[in-house]
Amino acid sequence: MTEPVQVVDASEKDPRGDRWSTRRFSLRGRVTLLAAASVAGAVALVSLGAYLVVRDNLYQQVDDNLLARAQAAVDSPQVQTELQQVPGAFLASADLQIGQLTVGQKVRLTYPQSGSRPPYGEDEIAVASGDKAFSLRTDPKTDSRVVALPQGAGQAMVLAQSLGPTKRTLNELSVVLFLIGGAGILVAAAAGTAVARAGLRPVDRLTSAAERVATTGDLRPIPVSGDDELARLTQSFNTMLGTVAESQERQRQLVADAGHELRTPLTSLRTNLELLLSASRPGARTLSDEDRSDIEADIRGQLDELTQLIGDLVELARQDEPRIEHERVEMADVVERALDRARRRAGEIEFDVSLQPWVLTGDSSALERAVLNLLDNAVKFSPEGSTVGVRLYPVGDGTAVLEVEDAGPGIADEDLPKVFDRFYRSSEARTLPGSGLGLAIVQHAAQRHGGDVYAGRAPEGGALMTLRLPGAPA
Repeated sequence: MTEPVQVVDASEKDPRGDRWSTRRFSLRGRVTLLAAASVAGAVALVSLGAYLVVRDNLYQQVDDNLLARAQAAVDSPQVQTELQQVPGAFLASADLQIGQLTVGQKVRLTYPQSGSRPPYGEDEIAVASGDKAFSLRTDPKTDSRVVALPQGAGQAMVLAQSLGPTKRTLNELSVVLFLIGGAGILVAAAAGTAVARAGLRPVDRLTSAAERVATTGDLRPIPVSGDDELARLTQSFNTMLGTVAESQERQRQLVADAGHELRTPLTSLRTNLELLLSASRPGARTLSDEDRSDIEADIRGQLDELTQLIGDLVELARQDEPRIEHERVEMADVVERALDRARRRAGEIEFDVSLQPWVLTGDSSALERAVLNLLDNAVKFSPEGSTVGVRLYPVGDGTAVLEVEDAGPGIADEDLPKVFDRFYRSSEARTLPGSGLGLAIVQHAAQRHGGDVYAGRAPEGGALMTLRLPGAPA
Protein backbone atom coordinates (compact mmCIF):
# COMPACT_ATOMS: atom_id res chain seq x y z
CA MET A 1 0.00 0.00 0.00
CA THR A 2 1.51 3.26 -1.06
CA GLU A 3 1.59 6.24 1.24
CA PRO A 4 -0.20 9.42 0.16
CA VAL A 5 2.05 12.05 -1.32
CA GLN A 6 1.58 15.65 -0.24
CA VAL A 7 1.67 18.07 -3.15
CA VAL A 8 2.70 21.64 -2.39
CA ASP A 9 1.69 24.42 -4.75
CA ALA A 10 4.79 26.34 -5.84
CA SER A 11 2.76 29.55 -5.96
CA GLU A 12 2.21 29.38 -2.19
CA LYS A 13 5.04 31.27 -0.60
CA ASP A 14 6.30 31.00 2.92
CA PRO A 15 6.81 34.48 4.32
CA ARG A 16 9.69 33.23 6.39
CA GLY A 17 11.26 31.74 3.26
CA ASP A 18 10.72 35.03 1.39
CA ARG A 19 12.54 36.94 4.11
CA TRP A 20 15.37 34.41 4.03
CA SER A 21 15.53 34.62 0.24
CA THR A 22 15.62 38.42 0.42
CA ARG A 23 18.44 38.35 2.90
CA ARG A 24 20.41 35.79 0.92
CA PHE A 25 20.06 37.59 -2.37
CA SER A 26 20.18 41.21 -1.30
CA LEU A 27 22.05 43.63 -3.53
CA ARG A 28 24.92 43.82 -1.06
CA GLY A 29 25.18 40.02 -1.01
CA ARG A 30 25.08 39.85 -4.80
CA VAL A 31 27.89 42.41 -5.10
CA THR A 32 29.99 40.44 -2.59
CA LEU A 33 29.24 37.17 -4.36
CA LEU A 34 30.06 38.69 -7.76
CA ALA A 35 33.39 40.08 -6.54
CA ALA A 36 34.35 36.78 -4.91
CA ALA A 37 33.28 34.76 -7.96
CA SER A 38 35.18 37.05 -10.34
CA VAL A 39 38.37 36.84 -8.30
CA ALA A 40 37.92 33.10 -7.84
CA GLY A 41 37.63 32.62 -11.59
CA ALA A 42 40.64 34.81 -12.29
CA VAL A 43 42.72 33.11 -9.56
CA ALA A 44 41.71 29.66 -10.81
CA LEU A 45 42.74 30.47 -14.37
CA VAL A 46 46.04 32.06 -13.31
CA SER A 47 46.83 29.25 -10.89
CA LEU A 48 46.01 26.56 -13.44
CA GLY A 49 48.12 28.28 -16.08
CA ALA A 50 51.05 28.75 -13.67
CA TYR A 51 50.83 25.13 -12.50
CA LEU A 52 50.80 23.75 -16.03
CA VAL A 53 53.72 25.92 -17.14
CA VAL A 54 55.83 25.04 -14.09
CA ARG A 55 54.97 21.33 -14.42
CA ASP A 56 55.98 21.23 -18.07
CA ASN A 57 59.21 23.13 -17.32
CA LEU A 58 60.14 20.84 -14.44
CA TYR A 59 59.49 17.70 -16.46
CA GLN A 60 61.41 19.17 -19.37
CA GLN A 61 64.33 19.94 -17.07
CA VAL A 62 64.26 16.35 -15.77
CA ASP A 63 64.34 15.01 -19.34
CA ASP A 64 67.08 17.38 -20.47
CA ASN A 65 69.21 16.60 -17.43
CA LEU A 66 68.65 12.87 -17.82
CA LEU A 67 69.56 12.92 -21.53
CA ALA A 68 72.69 14.99 -20.85
CA ARG A 69 73.88 12.63 -18.12
CA ALA A 70 73.06 9.61 -20.26
CA GLN A 71 75.18 11.05 -23.07
CA ALA A 72 77.99 11.76 -20.58
CA ALA A 73 77.74 8.17 -19.32
CA VAL A 74 78.00 6.86 -22.87
CA ASP A 75 81.06 9.02 -23.52
CA SER A 76 82.78 8.17 -20.22
CA PRO A 77 85.89 5.86 -20.44
CA GLN A 78 85.93 2.29 -19.23
CA VAL A 79 87.29 1.69 -15.70
CA GLN A 80 89.05 -1.54 -14.74
CA THR A 81 87.68 -3.02 -11.53
CA GLU A 82 88.82 -6.14 -9.73
CA LEU A 83 86.40 -8.29 -11.74
CA GLN A 84 85.63 -6.46 -14.94
CA GLN A 85 85.71 -3.23 -16.81
CA VAL A 86 82.74 -0.91 -16.19
CA PRO A 87 81.86 2.59 -17.44
CA GLY A 88 83.34 5.36 -15.35
CA ALA A 89 79.88 6.90 -14.97
CA PHE A 90 79.05 4.06 -12.55
CA LEU A 91 81.30 5.78 -10.02
CA ALA A 92 79.41 9.14 -10.11
CA SER A 93 75.76 8.12 -10.23
CA ALA A 94 74.64 8.17 -6.64
CA ASP A 95 71.41 10.04 -7.48
CA LEU A 96 70.56 7.88 -10.49
CA GLN A 97 69.78 4.30 -11.32
CA ILE A 98 72.28 3.43 -14.01
CA GLY A 99 73.13 0.26 -15.86
CA GLN A 100 74.71 -1.16 -19.01
CA LEU A 101 72.33 -3.31 -21.05
CA THR A 102 73.97 -5.95 -23.20
CA VAL A 103 71.99 -7.87 -25.82
CA GLY A 104 73.44 -11.17 -27.11
CA GLN A 105 72.43 -14.73 -26.64
CA LYS A 106 70.71 -13.42 -23.57
CA VAL A 107 69.93 -9.99 -22.17
CA ARG A 108 72.20 -8.94 -19.35
CA LEU A 109 72.13 -5.74 -17.27
CA THR A 110 75.25 -4.58 -15.44
CA TYR A 111 74.86 -1.94 -12.72
CA PRO A 112 76.87 -0.81 -9.66
CA GLN A 113 76.65 -3.09 -6.67
CA SER A 114 76.14 -0.08 -4.40
CA GLY A 115 73.24 1.21 -6.54
CA SER A 116 69.85 -0.09 -7.49
CA ARG A 117 68.88 -1.77 -10.68
CA PRO A 118 67.35 0.51 -13.31
CA PRO A 119 64.17 -0.70 -14.99
CA TYR A 120 64.34 -1.77 -18.60
CA GLY A 121 61.97 -3.18 -21.13
CA GLU A 122 61.37 -3.57 -24.83
CA ASP A 123 62.25 0.04 -25.61
CA GLU A 124 65.65 -0.21 -23.97
CA ILE A 125 66.34 -3.61 -25.61
CA ALA A 126 65.47 -2.09 -28.99
CA VAL A 127 68.02 0.67 -28.40
CA ALA A 128 70.70 -1.87 -27.45
CA SER A 129 69.86 -3.95 -30.54
CA GLY A 130 70.23 -0.89 -32.77
CA ASP A 131 66.54 -0.79 -33.72
CA LYS A 132 66.01 2.62 -32.10
CA ALA A 133 68.27 5.66 -31.80
CA PHE A 134 67.22 6.25 -28.18
CA SER A 135 64.24 5.84 -25.88
CA LEU A 136 62.73 8.08 -23.19
CA ARG A 137 59.74 6.98 -21.22
CA THR A 138 58.10 6.95 -17.79
CA ASP A 139 58.10 3.65 -15.97
CA PRO A 140 54.79 3.33 -14.08
CA LYS A 141 56.05 0.66 -11.67
CA THR A 142 58.97 2.68 -10.28
CA ASP A 143 57.49 6.15 -11.10
CA SER A 144 60.71 7.22 -12.79
CA ARG A 145 61.89 8.56 -16.12
CA VAL A 146 64.00 6.04 -18.06
CA VAL A 147 66.39 6.94 -20.90
CA ALA A 148 68.45 4.62 -23.06
CA LEU A 149 71.25 5.58 -25.45
CA PRO A 150 73.26 3.15 -27.63
CA GLN A 151 76.83 2.33 -26.47
CA GLY A 152 78.47 0.28 -29.12
CA ALA A 153 77.30 -2.92 -30.75
CA GLY A 154 74.70 -4.75 -28.72
CA GLN A 155 74.96 -2.40 -25.76
CA ALA A 156 72.95 0.54 -24.38
CA MET A 157 73.39 2.82 -21.41
CA VAL A 158 70.20 2.92 -19.32
CA LEU A 159 69.57 5.70 -16.77
CA ALA A 160 66.53 6.16 -14.57
CA GLN A 161 65.64 9.08 -12.27
CA SER A 162 62.80 9.11 -9.78
CA LEU A 163 60.00 11.64 -10.34
CA GLY A 164 59.23 11.83 -6.61
CA PRO A 165 61.14 15.08 -5.90
CA THR A 166 59.56 16.76 -8.93
CA LYS A 167 56.09 15.70 -7.88
CA ARG A 168 56.70 16.87 -4.33
CA THR A 169 57.71 20.26 -5.71
CA LEU A 170 54.53 20.38 -7.80
CA ASN A 171 52.41 19.39 -4.80
CA GLU A 172 53.96 22.15 -2.73
CA LEU A 173 53.34 24.60 -5.57
CA SER A 174 49.68 23.55 -5.81
CA VAL A 175 49.23 24.05 -2.04
CA VAL A 176 50.84 27.50 -2.24
CA LEU A 177 48.65 28.49 -5.20
CA PHE A 178 45.56 27.19 -3.41
CA LEU A 179 46.33 29.13 -0.25
CA ILE A 180 47.18 32.31 -2.13
CA GLY A 181 44.04 31.95 -4.28
CA GLY A 182 41.87 31.34 -1.22
CA ALA A 183 43.33 34.37 0.52
CA GLY A 184 42.71 36.44 -2.61
CA ILE A 185 39.09 35.30 -2.74
CA LEU A 186 38.58 36.21 0.93
CA VAL A 187 40.17 39.62 0.37
CA ALA A 188 37.99 40.17 -2.70
CA ALA A 189 34.86 39.18 -0.77
CA ALA A 190 35.79 41.56 2.04
CA ALA A 191 36.55 44.34 -0.44
CA GLY A 192 33.27 43.66 -2.28
CA THR A 193 31.37 43.83 1.01
CA ALA A 194 33.09 47.11 1.93
CA VAL A 195 32.46 48.61 -1.50
CA ALA A 196 28.84 47.44 -1.48
CA ARG A 197 28.27 48.81 2.02
CA ALA A 198 29.82 52.18 1.14
CA GLY A 199 28.17 52.35 -2.28
CA LEU A 200 24.73 51.35 -1.03
CA ARG A 201 24.73 53.66 1.97
CA PRO A 202 22.83 56.35 -0.02
CA VAL A 203 20.36 53.67 -1.08
CA ASP A 204 19.89 52.74 2.58
CA ARG A 205 19.24 56.39 3.35
CA LEU A 206 16.69 56.55 0.54
CA THR A 207 15.03 53.40 1.85
CA SER A 208 14.90 54.80 5.37
CA ALA A 209 13.53 58.09 4.06
CA ALA A 210 10.84 56.31 2.04
CA GLU A 211 9.88 54.24 5.08
CA ARG A 212 9.86 57.38 7.22
CA VAL A 213 7.59 59.16 4.73
CA ALA A 214 5.24 56.18 4.59
CA THR A 215 5.12 55.90 8.39
CA THR A 216 5.19 59.50 9.60
CA GLY A 217 4.53 61.65 6.54
CA ASP A 218 7.76 63.54 7.26
CA LEU A 219 8.96 65.09 3.98
CA ARG A 220 12.29 66.51 5.12
CA PRO A 221 15.02 66.25 2.44
CA ILE A 222 17.90 63.79 2.73
CA PRO A 223 21.47 65.11 3.08
CA VAL A 224 23.38 64.78 -0.21
CA SER A 225 27.10 64.01 -0.34
CA GLY A 226 29.23 63.57 -3.46
CA ASP A 227 28.35 64.03 -7.10
CA ASP A 228 27.99 60.47 -8.39
CA GLU A 229 24.91 58.67 -9.70
CA LEU A 230 23.62 57.88 -6.21
CA ALA A 231 24.00 61.52 -5.22
CA ARG A 232 21.95 62.55 -8.24
CA LEU A 233 19.39 59.90 -7.29
CA THR A 234 19.22 61.42 -3.80
CA GLN A 235 18.76 64.89 -5.30
CA SER A 236 15.95 63.59 -7.51
CA PHE A 237 14.35 61.98 -4.46
CA ASN A 238 14.62 65.28 -2.58
CA THR A 239 13.02 67.04 -5.52
CA MET A 240 10.18 64.55 -5.41
CA LEU A 241 9.80 65.08 -1.66
CA GLY A 242 9.71 68.85 -2.23
CA THR A 243 7.05 68.45 -4.89
CA VAL A 244 4.94 66.24 -2.62
CA ALA A 245 5.36 68.70 0.26
CA GLU A 246 4.37 71.60 -1.98
CA SER A 247 1.34 69.66 -3.20
CA GLN A 248 0.30 68.87 0.37
CA GLU A 249 0.72 72.51 1.34
CA ARG A 250 -1.44 73.58 -1.61
CA GLN A 251 -4.07 71.05 -0.59
CA ARG A 252 -4.05 72.25 3.01
CA GLN A 253 -4.24 75.86 1.88
CA LEU A 254 -7.07 75.03 -0.51
CA VAL A 255 -9.03 73.26 2.21
CA ALA A 256 -8.42 76.11 4.65
CA ASP A 257 -9.43 78.76 2.11
CA ALA A 258 -12.44 76.76 0.98
CA GLY A 259 -13.56 76.35 4.60
CA HIS A 260 -13.17 80.06 5.17
CA GLU A 261 -15.10 80.96 2.01
CA LEU A 262 -17.85 78.44 2.73
CA ARG A 263 -18.35 79.61 6.29
CA THR A 264 -19.92 82.98 5.38
CA PRO A 265 -22.61 81.78 2.91
CA LEU A 266 -23.39 78.74 5.04
CA THR A 267 -23.83 80.92 8.14
CA SER A 268 -26.05 83.35 6.26
CA LEU A 269 -28.02 80.50 4.71
CA ARG A 270 -28.53 78.88 8.10
CA THR A 271 -29.68 82.17 9.62
CA ASN A 272 -32.26 82.74 6.87
CA LEU A 273 -33.55 79.17 7.09
CA GLU A 274 -33.88 79.38 10.88
CA LEU A 275 -35.77 82.66 10.49
CA LEU A 276 -38.19 81.07 8.03
CA LEU A 277 -38.67 78.02 10.25
CA SER A 278 -39.25 80.08 13.38
CA ALA A 279 -41.79 82.24 11.57
CA SER A 280 -43.75 79.16 10.54
CA ARG A 281 -44.14 77.89 14.12
CA PRO A 282 -47.49 78.40 15.88
CA GLY A 283 -47.64 81.59 17.90
CA ALA A 284 -44.59 83.13 16.24
CA ARG A 285 -44.63 86.55 14.62
CA THR A 286 -45.37 86.17 10.94
CA LEU A 287 -43.20 87.65 8.24
CA SER A 288 -44.54 90.06 5.72
CA ASP A 289 -44.63 89.05 2.09
CA GLU A 290 -41.87 91.51 1.32
CA ASP A 291 -39.58 90.15 4.08
CA ARG A 292 -40.29 86.58 3.06
CA SER A 293 -39.52 87.44 -0.57
CA ASP A 294 -36.22 89.09 0.45
CA ILE A 295 -35.21 86.09 2.57
CA GLU A 296 -36.02 83.66 -0.24
CA ALA A 297 -34.01 85.78 -2.68
CA ASP A 298 -31.07 85.75 -0.25
CA ILE A 299 -31.33 81.96 0.05
CA ARG A 300 -31.33 81.53 -3.73
CA GLY A 301 -28.33 83.85 -4.05
CA GLN A 302 -26.44 82.01 -1.33
CA LEU A 303 -27.23 78.64 -2.95
CA ASP A 304 -25.99 79.99 -6.28
CA GLU A 305 -22.82 81.20 -4.58
CA LEU A 306 -22.28 77.82 -2.94
CA THR A 307 -22.92 76.03 -6.23
CA GLN A 308 -20.40 78.19 -8.06
CA LEU A 309 -17.82 77.81 -5.29
CA ILE A 310 -18.18 74.03 -5.21
CA GLY A 311 -18.00 73.88 -9.01
CA ASP A 312 -14.78 75.92 -9.02
CA LEU A 313 -13.28 73.71 -6.33
CA VAL A 314 -14.14 70.61 -8.35
CA GLU A 315 -12.59 72.20 -11.43
CA LEU A 316 -9.37 72.96 -9.57
CA ALA A 317 -9.22 69.41 -8.21
CA ARG A 318 -9.81 68.01 -11.70
CA GLN A 319 -7.04 70.17 -13.17
CA ASP A 320 -4.60 68.84 -10.54
CA GLU A 321 -5.10 65.33 -11.87
CA PRO A 322 -2.43 64.17 -14.37
CA ARG A 323 -3.65 64.09 -17.94
CA ILE A 324 -2.04 61.47 -20.15
CA GLU A 325 -4.00 61.95 -23.36
CA HIS A 326 -3.81 65.27 -25.24
CA GLU A 327 -5.44 66.41 -28.42
CA ARG A 328 -4.90 68.91 -31.20
CA VAL A 329 -6.62 72.11 -30.15
CA GLU A 330 -7.70 74.90 -32.49
CA MET A 331 -7.47 77.86 -30.12
CA ALA A 332 -9.76 80.05 -32.26
CA ASP A 333 -12.52 77.41 -32.02
CA VAL A 334 -12.03 77.21 -28.24
CA VAL A 335 -12.44 81.00 -27.95
CA GLU A 336 -15.55 80.94 -30.17
CA ARG A 337 -17.20 78.28 -28.01
CA ALA A 338 -16.38 80.26 -24.86
CA LEU A 339 -17.79 83.42 -26.48
CA ASP A 340 -21.07 81.65 -27.28
CA ARG A 341 -21.48 80.74 -23.62
CA ALA A 342 -20.40 84.19 -22.37
CA ARG A 343 -22.83 86.07 -24.68
CA ARG A 344 -25.82 84.24 -23.20
CA ARG A 345 -25.17 85.82 -19.79
CA ALA A 346 -23.52 89.10 -20.83
CA GLY A 347 -26.72 91.13 -21.11
CA GLU A 348 -26.16 94.34 -23.07
CA ILE A 349 -22.37 94.00 -23.14
CA GLU A 350 -20.88 93.53 -26.60
CA PHE A 351 -17.70 91.70 -27.70
CA ASP A 352 -15.16 93.06 -30.18
CA VAL A 353 -13.49 89.88 -31.47
CA SER A 354 -10.36 89.45 -33.62
CA LEU A 355 -9.01 85.90 -33.85
CA GLN A 356 -6.10 84.52 -35.84
CA PRO A 357 -5.59 80.74 -36.27
CA TRP A 358 -3.42 79.06 -33.65
CA VAL A 359 -2.91 75.35 -32.91
CA LEU A 360 -1.49 73.63 -29.84
CA THR A 361 -1.61 70.26 -28.11
CA GLY A 362 -3.53 70.06 -24.86
CA ASP A 363 -6.90 69.79 -23.13
CA SER A 364 -9.58 71.74 -24.99
CA SER A 365 -12.10 71.63 -22.13
CA ALA A 366 -9.61 73.10 -19.64
CA LEU A 367 -8.64 75.84 -22.09
CA GLU A 368 -12.30 76.62 -22.81
CA ARG A 369 -13.01 76.93 -19.09
CA ALA A 370 -10.02 79.27 -18.70
CA VAL A 371 -11.14 81.51 -21.59
CA LEU A 372 -14.72 81.54 -20.28
CA ASN A 373 -13.47 82.64 -16.85
CA LEU A 374 -11.57 85.54 -18.46
CA LEU A 375 -14.67 86.56 -20.41
CA ASP A 376 -16.97 86.30 -17.36
CA ASN A 377 -14.51 88.31 -15.31
CA ALA A 378 -14.45 91.04 -17.96
CA VAL A 379 -18.26 91.06 -18.17
CA LYS A 380 -18.61 91.28 -14.38
CA PHE A 381 -16.53 94.47 -14.17
CA SER A 382 -17.79 96.14 -17.38
CA PRO A 383 -20.75 98.54 -17.22
CA GLU A 384 -23.90 97.89 -19.22
CA GLY A 385 -23.64 98.88 -22.88
CA SER A 386 -19.83 98.70 -22.94
CA THR A 387 -17.63 96.51 -25.13
CA VAL A 388 -15.17 93.76 -24.18
CA GLY A 389 -12.23 93.35 -26.54
CA VAL A 390 -11.05 89.84 -27.41
CA ARG A 391 -7.93 89.39 -29.57
CA LEU A 392 -5.93 86.24 -30.44
CA TYR A 393 -2.71 86.66 -32.43
CA PRO A 394 0.83 85.19 -32.61
CA VAL A 395 3.75 87.23 -31.30
CA GLY A 396 6.52 85.62 -33.36
CA ASP A 397 8.40 83.69 -30.66
CA GLY A 398 6.51 80.40 -30.94
CA THR A 399 3.66 81.63 -28.76
CA ALA A 400 0.35 83.37 -29.22
CA VAL A 401 -1.51 85.65 -26.82
CA LEU A 402 -5.19 85.95 -26.05
CA GLU A 403 -6.02 89.42 -24.75
CA VAL A 404 -9.29 90.15 -22.97
CA GLU A 405 -9.85 93.86 -22.30
CA ASP A 406 -12.78 95.15 -20.26
CA ALA A 407 -14.21 98.64 -19.75
CA GLY A 408 -14.25 98.49 -15.95
CA PRO A 409 -12.35 100.51 -13.36
CA GLY A 410 -9.16 98.51 -13.78
CA ILE A 411 -6.99 96.77 -11.19
CA ALA A 412 -5.35 98.65 -8.34
CA ASP A 413 -1.58 98.51 -8.04
CA GLU A 414 -1.70 96.62 -4.74
CA ASP A 415 -4.05 94.02 -6.25
CA LEU A 416 -2.00 93.22 -9.41
CA PRO A 417 0.35 90.65 -7.77
CA LYS A 418 -2.55 88.86 -6.05
CA VAL A 419 -5.33 88.60 -8.63
CA PHE A 420 -4.41 85.00 -9.53
CA ASP A 421 -4.26 83.78 -5.91
CA ARG A 422 -6.97 81.36 -4.84
CA PHE A 423 -9.92 83.00 -3.08
CA TYR A 424 -8.41 86.45 -3.41
CA ARG A 425 -10.98 89.18 -4.06
CA SER A 426 -10.25 92.88 -4.21
CA SER A 427 -12.27 95.35 -2.23
CA GLU A 428 -14.26 96.32 -5.37
CA ALA A 429 -15.04 92.65 -6.13
CA ARG A 430 -16.32 91.67 -2.69
CA THR A 431 -19.78 93.04 -3.45
CA LEU A 432 -19.97 91.18 -6.77
CA PRO A 433 -20.82 87.52 -7.25
CA GLY A 434 -17.93 85.09 -7.55
CA SER A 435 -15.82 82.65 -5.58
CA GLY A 436 -12.35 84.12 -6.07
CA LEU A 437 -11.21 80.99 -7.95
CA GLY A 438 -11.84 81.95 -11.58
CA LEU A 439 -8.46 83.55 -12.31
CA ALA A 440 -6.66 80.85 -10.30
CA ILE A 441 -8.22 78.28 -12.64
CA VAL A 442 -6.99 80.34 -15.62
CA GLN A 443 -3.43 80.42 -14.28
CA HIS A 444 -3.45 76.69 -13.55
CA ALA A 445 -4.65 75.85 -17.08
CA ALA A 446 -2.07 78.16 -18.67
CA GLN A 447 0.83 76.67 -16.71
CA ARG A 448 -0.31 73.13 -17.49
CA HIS A 449 -0.04 73.97 -21.20
CA GLY A 450 3.43 75.54 -20.89
CA GLY A 451 2.17 79.13 -20.88
CA ASP A 452 1.21 81.81 -18.40
CA VAL A 453 -1.31 84.57 -17.75
CA TYR A 454 -0.68 88.22 -16.88
CA ALA A 455 -2.80 91.02 -15.48
CA GLY A 456 -2.38 94.64 -16.49
CA ARG A 457 -4.21 97.82 -17.46
CA ALA A 458 -5.79 98.54 -20.80
CA PRO A 459 -5.06 101.87 -22.55
CA GLU A 460 -8.66 102.98 -21.84
CA GLY A 461 -8.23 102.27 -18.13
CA GLY A 462 -9.88 98.88 -17.75
CA ALA A 463 -8.27 95.56 -16.92
CA LEU A 464 -6.24 93.71 -19.54
CA MET A 465 -5.80 89.94 -19.09
CA THR A 466 -3.20 88.31 -21.35
CA LEU A 467 -3.06 84.52 -21.78
CA ARG A 468 0.15 83.33 -23.51
CA LEU A 469 0.29 79.79 -24.95
CA PRO A 470 2.92 77.96 -27.05
CA GLY A 471 1.94 76.38 -30.35
CA ALA A 472 2.05 77.04 -34.08
CA PRO A 473 -0.02 78.89 -36.69
CA ALA A 474 -2.77 76.74 -38.19
